[in-house]
Amino acid sequence: MHVVIMGCGRVGSSLATALEAAGHSVAIIDQSKDAFRRLGADFKGRTVVGVGFDRDTLLEAGIDGADAFAAVSNGDNSNILAARVARENYGVTNVVARIYDPGRAEIYQRLGIPTVATVIWASDQILRRILPGGARSEWRDATGTVQLLEVHPHLNWYGRPISELETATESRVAFLTRLGEALIPDEHTVLQDGDLVHMTILDAQLAIAEAVLSKGPGA
Repeated sequence: MHVVIMGCGRVGSSLATALEAAGHSVAIIDQSKDAFRRLGADFKGRTVVGVGFDRDTLLEAGIDGADAFAAVSNGDNSNILAARVARENYGVTNVVARIYDPGRAEIYQRLGIPTVATVIWASDQILRRILPGGARSEWRDATGTVQLLEVHPHLNWYGRPISELETATESRVAFLTRLGEALIPDEHTVLQDGDLVHMTILDAQLAIAEAVLSKGPGA
């Protein structure tokens, strides 16, 4: 893949080096030449000084042959504008924009522009570590409707079918981590002691699900 990244801050530079290490072609754009120092001396990708929604800058970065575009600068407006230009003007289908403003993130998500709402995600992660409740959020959609959580069921749930846990919580077990390996459960899967359980839960259902998880079956 050829990936174009706008913004060479901590996130952008980390994305660029990780993608290059995975064997992908990378071009990264930033308005400051000094920002590219974060990439390190071993970075072999293309560095382009300029604005990420400028036509000449994007063409220099290879946008016309890009498979993906990530806008991760520190400006919401710039990220959204660049993401729209990449998708609408150059036909890049795999586009994502980082957004700080939770309200904007929800709007753009509904308009079909994939966003990563960092404030929502970060605040949720912190709250899950501060407040007890037996669940840790791993991901949530931009609208705040659905979460993927690592949950810790009561010991009495072990030895019971996954389907029973799903029925009681009115949620879905997305996958298990068992003995260090991921497992997608089916209707025959039984929860074993030591399993890490990852569930998709509606926000509106979260309080009920956590109450069920904190008690044994039928409690």
